[in-house]
This record gives sequence, C-alpha cells and structure tokens, in this order.
Amino acid sequence: MRTLIQKVSEASVTVENEKISNISHGLLVLLGIEDTDTDEDIEWLCNKIVQLRIFDDENGVMNRSVLDEDGEIIVVSQFTLHAKTKKGNRPSYIHASKPDYAVPMYEKFVKYLSVKLGKGVQTGKFGHHMDVALVNDGPVTIWIDTKNKE
Repeated sequence: MRTLIQKVSEASVTVENEKISNISHGLLVLLGIEDTDTDEDIEWLCNKIVQLRIFDDENGVMNRSVLDEDGEIIVVSQFTLHAKTKKGNRPSYIHASKPDYAVPMYEKFVKYLSVKLGKGVQTGKFGHHMDVALVNDGPVTIWIDTKNKE
C-alpha cells in the first residue's frame, strides 16, 4: 500500500463537473493498493497518517499532527502510484490491484482512517476520472509505502 500525503490549506475533488469533496486545513492522501496489501497494512498506515507530525507548532517547528490540528482528510484512490517505469516510456501498472480487490480495501482504509481521525474522511470516487485541486501548504509532501517502513 502506497500513499502520497500532502499537507494542504485547501483541497477538493470534482467528478463530472460536480465538487464531491472539499476541505480547508488538513491532508490530501493519494492511495495506491496492490494485491499483497492486508488489513495490517491499513491499520499501520492509518495510524501513521493521523500521527504524522507535519504541522507547525507555536515555534514554527513541524511538531503537530492532523489530530492535534483538528484537521480534515480527503482520500483519493490512485493506482498510478504503483507505476513501473524501468522499461520503455509507457508505465506498467501490473502491481496495482484490480477493482475487485482494491475497492473493498479502499473502503476499509477510509473507514479505519475515519475511526482514527475521530470524524468522517472525505473521498474521491473510485475508478472515475477526478479533478483534484490542492494548495500544498509548505510545501509538505510525504511518501509512505507499507512494504518499506523506513
């Protein structure tokens, strides 16, 4: 399971000219799922996301989490996080899960993240073309892969 997490001052998701999600202060989480991902990956990653200290404290030091900030989260599925670019110029997505596995894992991820955040998490629309807009605050962008827990 891979995520690209961006600290945002605002973010939104639009599908077919309709804004379906909108947050001000918080995190935009792009999520890629592969067939080897498990419930343990979901739990570990969600705990990491809500506790990640990337918001400034009163001294301007990144020492606060989205929980501390009472921030919001949008989760957007993004299979392209599993792109393989070793050969040629056309990325391969062979490791990205197909919808029959990815959708239930995505839904579990969103549900568990909501529990850990203590409030609802907004989402994109799985499998649809989405326009994702954001103002990256910092900028702060963090890559986390559950197969490489550094």
